[in-house]
Amino acid sequence: MPMDMNQMMKQFQQMQAEMERLQAEAAAETVEASAGGGMVTVKANGAREIISVKVKPEAIDPSDPEMLEDLIVAATNEALRSADKMLQAKLGSLMGGLGDLRMPGL
Repeated sequence: MPMDMNQMMKQFQQMQAEMERLQAEAAAETVEASAGGGMVTVKANGAREIISVKVKPEAIDPSDPEMLEDLIVAATNEALRSADKMLQAKLGSLMGGLGDLRMPGL
């Protein structure tokens, strides 16, 4: 069965447009993660941008700045993982037929 290159190109363009729409939609959504029992909370969007970082005053111990640094790193990493999961869930139906492609930046 010969492939119709025009039809295949049209389908690819439609898929690309849908992917861009879903990425924009995800960029407008936020996820939140915390560490240290809520001592540090980080919000990120679906574009993997950090929107805010909140630190409770009791998390600030001048004699142990490393603990606060660790909490910020942990909450940030979890927020970015949540943003990735959100984007993958949105793109999942679109990419479903293509398998696990692991495309950088998506």
